[in-house]
Amino acid sequence: MTPPEASLPLPAKLPLGRAFHRLLLSSGLANLADGIGVVAWPWLASLITRDPLAIALVGVAQKLPWFLFALPSGVITDRFDRRRLVISMDVLRFVTLITLSLAMLAPGMLPQTPVQDFPFDPLYALLLLCALIVGFAEVLRDNSAVTLLPSIVPHDRLETANGRMGSVETVMNMMIGPPLAGLVIGLALPLAFGLYGLAFAFAGLLILSIPGTFRTERPEPRHWVAEIREGTAYLFARPLLRDLALGLGVLNAIEVMLLTGMVLYAQEVMQLNSAEYGLLLTGLAIGGVIGGLLGEPIIRRFGASACIRATIAGCLVWALIVLFLPFPSLVWAALALSAITGMVWNIITVSLRQRLIPPHLLGRVNSVYRFFGLGTMPLGVLVAGVSVTLAEHVMPRPQALGMPFILAAILSVLLLAGLWSRVSPKALAAFDGR
Repeated sequence: MTPPEASLPLPAKLPLGRAFHRLLLSSGLANLADGIGVVAWPWLASLITRDPLAIALVGVAQKLPWFLFALPSGVITDRFDRRRLVISMDVLRFVTLITLSLAMLAPGMLPQTPVQDFPFDPLYALLLLCALIVGFAEVLRDNSAVTLLPSIVPHDRLETANGRMGSVETVMNMMIGPPLAGLVIGLALPLAFGLYGLAFAFAGLLILSIPGTFRTERPEPRHWVAEIREGTAYLFARPLLRDLALGLGVLNAIEVMLLTGMVLYAQEVMQLNSAEYGLLLTGLAIGGVIGGLLGEPIIRRFGASACIRATIAGCLVWALIVLFLPFPSLVWAALALSAITGMVWNIITVSLRQRLIPPHLLGRVNSVYRFFGLGTMPLGVLVAGVSVTLAEHVMPRPQALGMPFILAAILSVLLLAGLWSRVSPKALAAFDGR
């Protein structure tokens, strides 16, 4: 029998090139911005209101575009220059976040104390609008960047490139961004959102410095629905791609439930302040770096199948530790483990798609994949908020804040059982050999 690691070719020692390193640095800055946002968005919401559903809706606004816009973004990515799309979306996010930062400086906009009920004030409405705009820009930017990468990196080095990209993104997103946000929020919350926007501006400038045109040769554009249908048909004609996309959808719903639940749980149960919460999230960063740098040897040693299964098990461990052993050091370790396995999942699945999907279809197939894989995130955020709100009617608040973790644990077990045979070594080897 062919071992599962045989489906992943050894990378040749070819240079990745200056364009890749500019893309790498740009991605790092964009993820630094996202890392600041991990803390800044929910923290601002928690200063306006203590209502769990209202806080969760901010996350829903950020993630809803993955459901609404993922499919059209694939058509746009395949029709237009991918480099220019990345630049445009970084500029849009810069303008949006600077506007929100300036609005917070207006007298009376930031409340002295948060309300206990659902808020009806201008700052909360602006917060939802800005989160929605940033979410739409993220969808198109990320899809464009993923399809840009194989245009500047040799295909036999995609695992290496994706591993390095993932490591840098994780360092900035989870190691530097959240602690930095916690410290800056302690100084001035508007400053955190201003820094958030400036990081996107510099990320866009780096992409601007990459020479060349990145528009694929393809047949004449047809109606966008027909083009989406073509990408969907390609995905569903390949059962492993379909199963990974659907499995990723459940997995991401679980992860955002866990992250959303952590905001109030860390404050009220674990008694952490903003800086301590940012430091707790560095567990995700450390794990992501380890997974990115050691992803290839980990995959060769254990096989792609075992690594994909371990990702789901990592979420289960995270949920159980928070529920039964909510000590910061143990929760940090659980976050690190989940991030290691999650990064390895990304290296396996992203590299497979980049290598095997035809360039003129890559944007659309990626968008369909991401529609199913990431479009569930707003549902996960919403379920986290609603579950706490409903549970508060029948149990004390500290126990109610644990509901997202209970649901995440149950879903992790069901997902692991459902995907176990579908991501077997035989299935992965057969797909990569087509």
